[in-house]
Formats: sequence, C-alpha cells, structure tokens
Amino acid sequence: MAEPAPDFGALYGTPPAAAATAPGRVNLIGEHTDYSGGYVLPLAIPQRTRAELRPGGGVEVRAWSANVLPADPGAPRIESYRLGAEARGRGWLDYVQGTTRVAAQEGLAVAGFDLRIESQVPPGSGLSSSAALTVALLRALRAAWGWRLAEERLALLAQRVETDFVGAPVGVMDPMAVALAETGSALFLDTRSLRHETVPLPSSCELAVIDSGTSHRHAAGGYRTRRAECEEAAHRMGVDQLRELDVSDLPRLAKLPPPLDRRARHVITENSRVLAAVRAMRAGDAPALGRLLTASHRSLAVDFEVSTPEIDLLVELAQAEPEVLGARLTGGGFGGSVVLLTHPGAARATAHRIATAYSWRTGRAGTVVVPAAGG
Repeated sequence: MAEPAPDFGALYGTPPAAAATAPGRVNLIGEHTDYSGGYVLPLAIPQRTRAELRPGGGVEVRAWSANVLPADPGAPRIESYRLGAEARGRGWLDYVQGTTRVAAQEGLAVAGFDLRIESQVPPGSGLSSSAALTVALLRALRAAWGWRLAEERLALLAQRVETDFVGAPVGVMDPMAVALAETGSALFLDTRSLRHETVPLPSSCELAVIDSGTSHRHAAGGYRTRRAECEEAAHRMGVDQLRELDVSDLPRLAKLPPPLDRRARHVITENSRVLAAVRAMRAGDAPALGRLLTASHRSLAVDFEVSTPEIDLLVELAQAEPEVLGARLTGGGFGGSVVLLTHPGAARATAHRIATAYSWRTGRAGTVVVPAAGG
C-alpha cells in the first residue's frame, strides 16, 4: 500500500493559513467554439484540486504537488522560485509561476509563500486539470491576501496564466466552467459576451465520463493549428469570429479551401447544436440531447479532425449499449475522455462495461471518472 502523501505541516512545519479548491469540468457539448466566440455547455465534475498555502514573506515561493512522484519517496521534492523571476519550462510549476506573474501584472498584492497542491482531476484527460489548478491557487491567494476579485475576473486571470505564460492558446471556457459551473447542472456560456446561466441536466438521463488513458496537451501543435485555421477561415469569410456566422451561411463555405471549409462548418454547426441542446434540456428531452451529442462527435471526428482511434472506439462501444442515449469526445481532443448520456440509473454499470471492453480491445486502461468511485 502506498504511503499517504505528507500534509502541509509535514512539508513546511506549520499549518496552512489559506486553502481553496476548484473542480474539473466536463463539456457536455460545444467543443472548439470558445475561441471563436461561440456557445459552450460545461458541467463541473466531483473531482477537485486543492491548494493550501501560508504566506512566508520575502519573495521566495516554495511549492509541492502530491501528484508528482519524487525520485526518492523519502524526500518529497519541494520546488522553488523567486517572485519577479518566473521562467517557463518547469512543468507543473509553470502554472504556479504564471499565476504569480499575472497577479503582479494586475497589481494584486502577493509576497512569498509556501504551497501544497493535491488534485483528483486526472491530467491530460480533457477535464481541465490545469484550469482547476490555477483557479484553486487564485482562490487561495485571494483568501490569503484579501483580494477583491470576483469569480468571473478570477477566471479571466486563470486563462491568461495559460495563454500568456504557459503558452497554451486555450479559450475562456475552461476557467469559466471551473470557476462557475456546478455538478448536475450545465453552465450555458456565451463566450463572446460572457453571459451565462445554469441549465439543469434532465432527470430523465444520467451523465458518465470515461478517460481513454491517452493524454492530450493544449500547448501541443494540433490544438494551436485548429485555432489558427478557425481564425483564417473567419478572416476569409469577412468576419471577426466564426460566431458571427450561422447555419444559413453554410453554402458560403464552398469558397473556402479545405480544410478551412470543414473547420468552419464544425464551429457553425456546433454552435447550433449547443442552442438545440439547451432547448432539449429545458424541455427534459433526453433522447434529443443524446442525438446532439452523437452528431457533435461525428463533426469533431470528420470536420474538425481532433478525435483518435481510441476515442472513436469508446464512442462506438457506447453507441452499442442500449442504455446509452448519445456519446462524444469531450475536451480539446487528440486524446482525453468521452462523455455519454444514459437512461436513469444506468450510468455506472454501463460506463464500466464500456471501459472494460475498451481495455480488452486496446490494452489501455479505460477509467470511469463520472460517476465517481463511491459517489
């Protein structure tokens, strides 16, 4: 049995002075639309990231993560850096460094501190582990230094940590979802205006999430390329963002060269699917919602080309289950997880059957993230 992770006192000799958490998120529908000003529909998942800290004065930040295994288990490795001397290239610590850099740029008071991080959100699964980390840390810093910082602004700062410091060109959905979304209800977010409202998941369905065990990274080339393609397609269509187009504009995409025509078609039709999904949820029409999820996956796989054989297999296995209403890739793609809707009471058993069949077919461990174990 693995030794329990050292607590804050064992690491630093004193208890923490502030602590905060933030959840991971699963995007029900609305993928690769946020950086085009579109609509998204994420929910929080039960798994959370926790940040504990104690101000130490001076300019040194010491940080430790329970999710990074040290070479010597008997000597937990505490990383450190100096405020004002943040430098990229240190892995998970970049999210901490980026947070203090952005805080300083915003004129938010912060001094040196000791930090302990522990996360239940699986990294690389497309469930916003990085946004959960930055939002949890910003909340803990807000508590420690008394920042007057609303959740919406905190989410925008978390986005800047990833885009400006870490170098991942993420949209606004992940930090907004992590900061504002709930479990059991979706956050209907207009990423252009940032208007948002809560839409409950119908009682006539249940949600499940399966991690494929194939990791993705937002800073990697595929995600960056898709964003650039959407920006180029918008420019050629004479609009600032693809959000400004709707399904009536689909015939006009014929003037775009491939693959820009397919990229734009996905964004336009995905925005339409999000609006239809909100209507289905408000009407309690779970079968219609499930069909929209399946159509979204087909668009992501064919038009946006961000799926993988492993993800496609999980969706195929889900579609063969009579209890499943719909399934799709969730997150940025190129690996990660799938989200599926089932009939009430069927999510846990169905997700485990799918994960087991996936593991037999691929040799990879398919992990059921939602429903959470013991939940």
